[in-house]
Amino acid sequence: MATDFGYQVDSSIPVVGYTEMVTNEMCISHSHPRGQLIYATRGVMNVVVGNHIWVVNPLQGLWLPGGVEHQVTFQKDVNYYSVFIDPSVMKGLPEMSFSFDIPMFLKQLVFKIISFGTSGNLTESQLRVIGVFLDELALIEPSATFLPTTNNERLQKVVELLMNDVASKHTIDHYAELSFMSSRTLSRLFIKELGMNFSDWRTRLKLLEAIKRLGEKQSIKEIALDLGYETASAFIFMFKKHLGKTPSNYILEDENEAERLIA
Repeated sequence: MATDFGYQVDSSIPVVGYTEMVTNEMCISHSHPRGQLIYATRGVMNVVVGNHIWVVNPLQGLWLPGGVEHQVTFQKDVNYYSVFIDPSVMKGLPEMSFSFDIPMFLKQLVFKIISFGTSGNLTESQLRVIGVFLDELALIEPSATFLPTTNNERLQKVVELLMNDVASKHTIDHYAELSFMSSRTLSRLFIKELGMNFSDWRTRLKLLEAIKRLGEKQSIKEIALDLGYETASAFIFMFKKHLGKTPSNYILEDENEAERLIA
């Protein structure tokens, strides 16, 4: 039902908001004329756009310009919020897809817009709120919490092995041998195809897996061991080094705020 709003091209309804609780579902790959902001106050979504994978948690939003092919997987219970933006008001908005750390003010605007309903007939006051929302949306900037993937057959095999064994401690030499290439060749492929070296890509993979598990309310100790860390403190150090926050401070639920603002 949510995707239906993405296909409504109508300048008299510049934005339309939608929310629902989604459990263990997948929205197959699709695109629509309207741009889309995706957000959740609870749970985690996996979003695939081209060769990029985003794990979107309650501290982040995801921006999708109109016409971008994407697939969304909802992990367990997700309180899902979305705002669809008509092509007539897309000027000045970002032209690339990315996840971003969603500011509190933008969250409040999303909740307010959803409270307007989906039937149109917007008042002047509501249109002013929408104008502020579009101004704020134009200011968002990408975060680094995405995982690049590849269609290169040789590298794809290594990527799949790593994704299927996130706790692996094998070196690049091990994966190069499995792929019948030299370590130097594999290292060059990571830089060329994924934009980062083997070590950085594997760390990014662990970070995204950690974010997903935090969203599922797994304990920090359990996550650390499952990701191949000897101690929880080693995992916490890595997490804070790359994301600037400890795991316990990273996932915050604001369901009560959302309910209060929408009511």
